[in-house]
Amino acid sequence: MRSAFFRALMVAAERDPRINLVVGDIGFGVVEPFAEKYPKRFLNVGVAEQNMTGISAGLAMSGKIVFTYSIANFPTLRCLEQIRNDVCYHHANVKIVAVGGGYAYGALGATHHATEDLAIMRALPAMTVVAPADPQEAEKATLAAAQYSGPCYLRIGRAGEPKVHQSDIHFEIGRAIQVRDGDDLTIMSTGGMLQTAVQAAENLATQGFKARVLSMHSLKPFDSQAVLSAARDTGAILTVEEHSMIGGLGSAVAEALADAGEAAVAFKRLGVPSEFAPLMGNQEYLKEKAGLSLSGVLQAATSLLATVKR
Repeated sequence: MRSAFFRALMVAAERDPRINLVVGDIGFGVVEPFAEKYPKRFLNVGVAEQNMTGISAGLAMSGKIVFTYSIANFPTLRCLEQIRNDVCYHHANVKIVAVGGGYAYGALGATHHATEDLAIMRALPAMTVVAPADPQEAEKATLAAAQYSGPCYLRIGRAGEPKVHQSDIHFEIGRAIQVRDGDDLTIMSTGGMLQTAVQAAENLATQGFKARVLSMHSLKPFDSQAVLSAARDTGAILTVEEHSMIGGLGSAVAEALADAGEAAVAFKRLGVPSEFAPLMGNQEYLKEKAGLSLSGVLQAATSLLATVKR
C-alpha cells in the first residue's frame, strides 16, 4: 500500500500544484521521487512530529494541500494536540498519512503498534478517517483525499499487501464497497483485513453458506446504510479489524445498529484486545494471537451462524 500511496500522490501533485509533502525523517526509498521532482513542495522536518503538524497546518492555511507522512502512531499520537487545535479546529487542508497500521511493525513492539488510531481520529471534530484495504483502494483513497476539502486521516499498510479487488472499483469516501454478495452473514472489514474476510467467505461457501463481504474503508463519514442493509438482508454481522475493539469498526457498526433500533441482528466483533501486545513477533503472529487469522475469523463466523440458526 505504501508504494500505491506514493504513486497516487505523484499523480495528484502533477495535477495540483498546491500539494505538498512533509515528512518526519522517514520514508527513504519511497519519498525521493517526490522530493526530486517537487523540491520546493517537499520538507523533511526531522523527528519532530509536533512541528511537522504545526508547519503543515500553517501551509494549509496559506492555501496549500499538505500530506504529512510517518510511521504508525507517530503522526497521530505524538502530535495529537496539534492535530486537534491546529488542523481540525481550523479545518485545515492537511492529510495525515500513517504507514503501518495495526501490527505492521510487529517486532518493534507496542511503541510502533497503531491499534488505537482509528478510534482517536474518529473522535476529532472535522476529521475524515479512511483505512484502505489493498493497493487499489490505497491509490483511489489518496486521490480522493487530495480532492477532499478539510482534515483527513489515511491509514495504510506497510508494504507487500496483496491486491484483493480483481477488477476496477468505484471508490467514494463514506461509501462501503461490496466485494461479495450473500444472505446468510455479512463480514465487514476495514484496512488490511479484507483479504482474510474474503478468504473466510470463500471457505464458508464450500460449507453451503453465502457470506456478504463489505470493505468498510471509511470510518468517518461512515456508511450506516450499508450496515443497516446488511442487518436486514443477512441477519448477522461479523466485523474484523486490526485495531482495538474499542472505537474502531466494530464500535461504528454497533453505534449504527443501536441508533437505528436494529437490536435483533446477530452481531460479533473481532479486533485487538484493549491492551499492549503481551508477546513479541511479526505481524502475522500477533494477528493470530489476537484471533485475526483466517482460522480465527472462520471460527467466529461459524459460531455466529450457529447462533442465527438456533
